[in-house]
Order: sequence, then C-alpha cells, then structure tokens
Amino acid sequence: MPNHPDDNMKKVVFIINPISGTTKKAGIPKLIESRLDKSLFDSSIAETQYAGHATEIAAKCAEEGVDIVVAVGGDGTVNEVGRALTGTSTALGIIPCGSGNGLARHLLLPLDPSKAIAIINRCEIHDLDYGLINNHPFFCTCGMGFDAFISMKFAEAGKRGPMTYAENILREGLKYKPETYEIEDETGTKRYKAFLVSAANASQYGNNAYIAPQASMSDGLLDVIIMEPFDVLEAPQISIDMFNKTLDKNSKIKTFKAKHIHIHRKEQGWIHYDGDPVMSDADVDISLVSKGIKVIVNPDGDKTSRQPNIVQTTVCELLNDINSVRENIQRQGHRMQVLNKLLLRRIGKQS
Repeated sequence: MPNHPDDNMKKVVFIINPISGTTKKAGIPKLIESRLDKSLFDSSIAETQYAGHATEIAAKCAEEGVDIVVAVGGDGTVNEVGRALTGTSTALGIIPCGSGNGLARHLLLPLDPSKAIAIINRCEIHDLDYGLINNHPFFCTCGMGFDAFISMKFAEAGKRGPMTYAENILREGLKYKPETYEIEDETGTKRYKAFLVSAANASQYGNNAYIAPQASMSDGLLDVIIMEPFDVLEAPQISIDMFNKTLDKNSKIKTFKAKHIHIHRKEQGWIHYDGDPVMSDADVDISLVSKGIKVIVNPDGDKTSRQPNIVQTTVCELLNDINSVRENIQRQGHRMQVLNKLLLRRIGKQS
C-alpha cells in the first residue's frame, strides 16, 4: 500500500488485470505516472495474478482506508473490484480496458486511458445503486435465459469483442427454446414465456448494446426486461432496437421497474451477473441496494446521449409498423385457415 506523505492527499490504488479484455495494458503504469495529479493523489499499482485476486486486493484496500480503488480492465475486473467496495467508504474508479465496458459506457467515462485518468483527477464521487442476484453483486445487468446462455458461450469462446457476441447470437439464437418464468414483485406474481429475463441497474450490456435504455443507477429501482419469443423475421428489428436505444419500444419487450423480484423456473439453469455465467437453482432472487457503492463519475457526461435521437426513434417506429402489419396478415391468414377447415367439415357432414 502507498505511503501517505500528506494528510490532504487521497490514497489511490490501481488494480490492473493484465489479461482481461482486448486492450493491452503494458503502457498503463507509465500513463498513470505521467497523467495522474500527484498534488492530489498518493498512488500505487497492483497486478492481479488469478481469478478473484482483484477482490482480495480491493477488500484489503478498503480495510486500510484507501480512498479510491481503480479497476483497470473489463467488466469482470470492475465487478471483482466493485463487489469488495460495496458498503465501504472507498470509491470505485474505472479505466476501461475490456471488450464490452458496460459500466464505463453507462457512466459516460472515456474509453481512452489518458482521458479516463483525467476524470479520476477531477474525483467527482457519487453514491450509486448496485444489484444482487442470488447474493452475487452486479453493477450493470444480470439475467437468465438466452443472455445467460450467450454469456456462458462467450466465456467458452476464448475470444473477446462484439464479433464474438454476434457470432454466438447468430449461431445459437434460432435454436434456443424459450422458457416459462413465474416472476413475483411487490404487485403480485405473473407468468411469462420468455426468451430472456434481465434485470438492469445500468442501461447496457456493453459495446453500446442497450438492454434497458431508461435504466438509472440512482433511482433505487431495477429495470426488469422480459423478451418474449420472436421469429426469424423479427430478430433483425430486436438487434437494431438494442443498438438504437429503442428496445423498450419493441412490441416483443415487456418492461417494469421493481426493487426486488423473485423468479421461479421449471429447473436449474444458467444465470449471469455482469456477463459472468454461473449455474443456479430453479429459484432466483434479484434485489437492488440503493446508494450502496461510491463511484467516480464523469462530471461532463451528457446523459441525453443514452437516449435515442429522432432518426433512431423513426426507424424503430417504422419497423414496428411493418411487423404489426405482417402480424395482422399472419393472423388473418390463420383465421382463414380455421374457417376453411370448418367449412370443409360442414360440407363433409352435409354430403
């Protein structure tokens, strides 16, 4: 841990995961040395050596009264560091070097390491919410169904980046079977047949894929997203809506806000927290801890950038109209088939 030559200086520890994500981190220590404001911070650097090591380092920092612990890596590293800082006075900082960078993107933090260090220099700290899924902390999203399945496939793939997500989604998506979920919240219990169920504390998975465009980390509520079964012709619209920040307007999406939900499914299966997959029992408990973690934020972040612009909204409305017409035609065709069958039966009886 760093020495503390000046009581007015803040202690900051940078935890670097040398193997996470897609960005090489060999130059990060030099950037910290040259860009961090030494009149404000007394700093040191620690490198992780194994899975879970970041949590151990961060927990020790919190115990010793370190002011800020900065996660240098991807969403997995951020989760490892963040889970050790919940409920403490130590703030989480982020230098995003991962493949998705979901929390950093939601917080509108720069993806350039030099600019991310400049945000740390400004040291604006907010108390933000975080979530728990079966007692696993998450800061962006958690869920089950297809997105947990893809998280498992992504972990197996060994490659990082949006193309790996896309390949897995295209390869596995059409084969995936929806499940039935019983979801209980403060208003009661409802049953859904769904492709996936997600709970979002932040707006996106990462890579600017917005699963919950309206999600806030300071409203004390989770955004619950239920994606109903869809066919191959509807899949492109769902993909477009996710990257256009208009998924909540899609007719196959049901959303509501809650502080706590309990989910029952037929059997055990995969869940994920911030993209990390784990096998879980049939019952899944998800809750929100309000203002439970201190986080360095971007004071100049433009929150309106999380919302769709007029072109994106127009595209969403157009695609919804096209699919609505197609569904009406399909329903009418189904009705005609039923009427024809009834007519043929009547004719058969009369003859």
